[in-house]
This record gives sequence, structure tokens and C-alpha cells, in this order.
Amino acid sequence: METLVRENRNADQQRSEQLIMPAASVVEGDGAYILNVEMPGVNKEGLEISVENNELTIVGRRSLPQIEGTLIHCESRLENFRRVFELDPSIDTAKVSARIEQGVLTFTLPKAEQVKPRKITVS
Repeated sequence: METLVRENRNADQQRSEQLIMPAASVVEGDGAYILNVEMPGVNKEGLEISVENNELTIVGRRSLPQIEGTLIHCESRLENFRRVFELDPSIDTAKVSARIEQGVLTFTLPKAEQVKPRKITVS
């Protein structure tokens, strides 16, 4: 198991949070790459996504239901998620879109126009 430690940059609060790296897969299509990241227990409100200097940073905070009574056994992990991807310059970062459904975060990473193949017509 690989864990990442992210330090809070706020100097007044020196604390750290344990984050785990979620599983991911990438598929190349004609005009875009599709990136799927598994984040069970994370909903739309628990996501922080940013693109800066060709790096896609994803942080997912789980919203687990409150347990009433005494917990006897628990195999569900309580850690939150963090993953950083270096984006190829051929990706149009201005057009990146994301959606989350059933714990899977799906990104569409469109290829920039200059790298898409084009047909040349002979006149």
C-alpha cells in the first residue's frame, strides 16, 4: 500500500493528512484520452480537481455514513484519496471535463487540434 502525505500550506496550522493513491486507467480514443479513477465513497462535493503547469491534481474526500451503535468489524478504509497526473502537452487542458458516477471519476482529456490527424484535399 502506498500512502502520500500532504502538508497543509497554511503556516498557522501545521498538520498533515494521510491520503492513498486510487487506482486509475487510461484509454486513448480518436479525439481524446479517457481517464478513470476509482474513488469509492467520494461524491461530487468531496472532489478538489485542478490543472496547473500540465499537472492534473485530484483529491477526493470520502463521505462515510455515521455509524450508530458499536462498530464490531470494519474493512472499509477511512483514508481519503490523492493522485497527480502529468499531462502531455498534446492535451487541450482548457477543454478537460469530469464526471463522477458510482465511485468512478471519469475525465475526458481532449487532444489539442494541432495533434489530431487531418485530411488534406488535393485541388
